[in-house]
Amino acid sequence: MPASTDMKAFTRIVELGSFAKAADDLNVTPSALSKLMSRLEDRLGVRLLTRTTRRLALTPEGSLYLERAYEVLDLIERTEADVASSRARPKGLLRINSSTGFSRQTLLHAVPAFLQRYPEVSIDLSLTDRLVDPVSEQADIIIRGSPSAGAEFVVHELARGRRLICAAPSYLKRYGEPRSSDDLTQHNCLALSGQVPATTWSLATEDGVVQFLPKGSFSCDNVGMLFDMAIEGHGIVRLADFVVGQAVQDGRLIEILAEVNRASSISLWVLMPRGRFLSPRVQAFLDFMADYLSPN
Repeated sequence: MPASTDMKAFTRIVELGSFAKAADDLNVTPSALSKLMSRLEDRLGVRLLTRTTRRLALTPEGSLYLERAYEVLDLIERTEADVASSRARPKGLLRINSSTGFSRQTLLHAVPAFLQRYPEVSIDLSLTDRLVDPVSEQADIIIRGSPSAGAEFVVHELARGRRLICAAPSYLKRYGEPRSSDDLTQHNCLALSGQVPATTWSLATEDGVVQFLPKGSFSCDNVGMLFDMAIEGHGIVRLADFVVGQAVQDGRLIEILAEVNRASSISLWVLMPRGRFLSPRVQAFLDFMADYLSPN
């Protein structure tokens, strides 16, 4: 059996944390997979995995083998992809995991345009604001507003934007428009909870830049929910233009305090599982979104 087959089997066992799950994924029996691993360890003369009743754990030799296996498998896939690139075209299923706010306000419009351009591609989109495991979620790409990730991710900056402070016309008509950070203390600010630095708003004052802690009747860790609350006129939000930009353009939200809003820049990041080559459909989507989000 080729060494690359052993490597692929080993990486799937580690990724899925189970011989049974890996066997199902590789379409072999658990006993056959267990024998394969035993033969691999016998050939190498070292133990790669230790098993307990609850989980599998890598030995130091196993960690080294995993790292090198990813490199070898990635090289094989890249080589085959390069050879076939002249005939390759975007097609097949693209699995995307994205934050709710960005998906509902930007991907809602971008995805249909992408699918129209690439009719042989289909998209399975999952929405969550937590960082997911790309292996267990089977995600090809993950879109987030933070580059924070473990070593198992490749991180790529997709676009740059800024955070806007805004409110619905109905809210401003009812309560007036704040002109300073002091004014904000008299308003209902809808806070994004649990996500630094988004939990505080950097605002310029006569005494310098201050970190304003928004306070109000509602906070949430879901950007999409905060957006909906703001649209309905329930308070003031500070969210990325990737989320609120279209609503500001069409007048559903109005940007306020632009002259005192500081440290408002934000990047949009794509996280991809390390060790996978960029398939034509993944590369096509990244290129499309970079153009779609370009200010020009």
